[in-house]
This record gives sequence, C-alpha cells and structure tokens, in this order.
Amino acid sequence: MSKHNGSMGKQKPAEELSISELEQLLREKKAVQRDGRLERLRKNGRLVQHPTLAPPPVAPPPLPRVMAQPTGALRHYTLDTDEAKSEATTSTRRIRWRWVLNKVLLAVEILAVLGLAVVLWGLWATNEELNQELAQVQRQESQAVALPTPTATPIIDLVVLPSGHKPPIDGRPPEPGEAGDIPAHLLPAVQSYQPPPVPTPSAEQARRIQIPAIGVDHPVVQGDDWEQLKKGVGQHVGSAQAGSEGNLVLSAHNDIYGEIFRYLDQLSVGDEIIVSTERQSYTYVVRELQVVEPTDVWVMAETDHASVTLISCYPFRVNNKRIVVFADLAVGDTS
Repeated sequence: MSKHNGSMGKQKPAEELSISELEQLLREKKAVQRDGRLERLRKNGRLVQHPTLAPPPVAPPPLPRVMAQPTGALRHYTLDTDEAKSEATTSTRRIRWRWVLNKVLLAVEILAVLGLAVVLWGLWATNEELNQELAQVQRQESQAVALPTPTATPIIDLVVLPSGHKPPIDGRPPEPGEAGDIPAHLLPAVQSYQPPPVPTPSAEQARRIQIPAIGVDHPVVQGDDWEQLKKGVGQHVGSAQAGSEGNLVLSAHNDIYGEIFRYLDQLSVGDEIIVSTERQSYTYVVRELQVVEPTDVWVMAETDHASVTLISCYPFRVNNKRIVVFADLAVGDTS
C-alpha cells in the first residue's frame, strides 16, 4: 500500500491528467482494492484457490465495435429526386400550356372585338365619305354655273309638293314617287308633269343656304325635280329671288342624297336661315313649322313680303307627309 501511495503522491493533479491516464489510474485503484479484499479473505480462510482458473485481467478486453448494417427501412421515407423532378416538370409543363392556351383565347377574343369595331367604323366612315363627296360635287356644280344675262322663265303650277320619293330600302337605289296616297283626280296631272327648264343663271339667284341651328351648309341649284335635288337644295323655278319681295321656295331630301333637310323638325321659331347669292347674304327668321299633306301646294303661294319656305319629306324614312318651315326676311335686311 505504501508503494502505491508513493506512486500516487508522484502523480499529477487530476485536472492535468488525460482521459487515458484517468482510466489507467481508475483501473489501478480497482486492482488495489480487489487485492486488498482477496488478502482479507485469505487471512480469514474464506478464499478458495482454484488452480485452473486464471485471475481476471486487470483491464477488461475491448468490446467489438458494432457496425451498422443497412436494412432498407428508410427507403420508404427517402424522396426519389428523379421521380419528383419528373412530376414537377410535368406539372410545370401542364400549367404553362394551360397559361399559353388562356392567353391565346384572350388574344382571339380581343382580335374579334377589334375586328368588329373596325368593320362598324368602316361602314360609318364610308357613309360619311359618300355624303362628303356628294356635298363636294354639289358645291362644284354650283360654282361651275356661269353667270350670263338672266332671261325670263315660265312659272309652272304643281299639284304635289316637291321632294317626294319612296322610303329608301337598304341595298337599293332611291326611287322617285309618292309614299302617301294621292287623290285619283290628281294622278293624271302628277303622271304627266314635266319639270320646267332650268332658268339661265344670274347673280341674283340663291347659291348657298346655311341653317346654323341644325348644321346645314349646302349649295342651292335651280329646279326642284328629281334630278336637280340629287345635287343639293333646289329652288322652285319661278319663285322669288333671295332678299326680294315674294316667296322663295327651297326643297331638299331628308333621308337620301346627303339628307340635307333631315333635321328641319328640330328648328324653333326665331332660328335663322341664311341664303346667299353671288353678291349678298340674306337672313330669314323662322316664323312657323307645319306638317302637311303632299298635295298642300298652297304653302308655295306668293307672299306680299320677302319670305322663304323650306320643304322636305316627313317623317324620316316614311315620307308620306311634308314638313314645311316658314321664315321671313329679318327687319332691315333687304336687297
């Protein structure tokens, strides 16, 4: 024991020992304690010596290291990367194709709407272009008229008011004639009517009419038969000159050939009508509006003062009546 204690006294402090040194010290301590117990048992006669049994080793043999063997149990919980990638790729492709299809359908719908809008706009633009071209032709026709010395022109009585025609049918050219009923005793006169010759142009004849309230600004031609009213507003042959005493009778269509007098029914008492010649412009003031029968030719009668009478078929695209606007020359505006 003294030897062991002496060796213990030479040992380093425990905090400076390594793990292996601590383990060796522990084994030596256990061996000393075991030897002490055996010595006490031997002294007491309680220790049995067996020659075949060797004393146990001071240090137990090292235990064999257990090597982990794979069992395959985790493969059910392991993500198959390739398979997952394949599924993700397929899903992504499916989603992208659906997105592309939706975008294509949206583009088709937008193109269809745009196409319809273009067609509608084209129809409207064509109609506007035709009206503008017709108005231009009418202006050129009016401006091209020469101004020779005026000659007398005959006055021809009518039994039906001018501007009559049948209701227009889409896709068909306009047709002359009356939409309303004409009394039987007047039919021969209507059928045999021949328009008077166009008078020789003069500087005093009306050349232009303007109605600011309804946006009218068109040339005036001489004559109010079917062919003349294709060119613009027609002055009845034999009616008074602009600004002069008497009744200046002007007619135009409401739903064909420029629809010049389409909005006569929107005029009000007090609105202005401006009639111009080569030399001067005259302002008339609306006095009255009436809707009459086609045979009410009394509206064209002469007056004892300067006046203008506007005539057109009515209602719009029905044309079995006439709308008539009566206007008087503004005070102080005389020729």
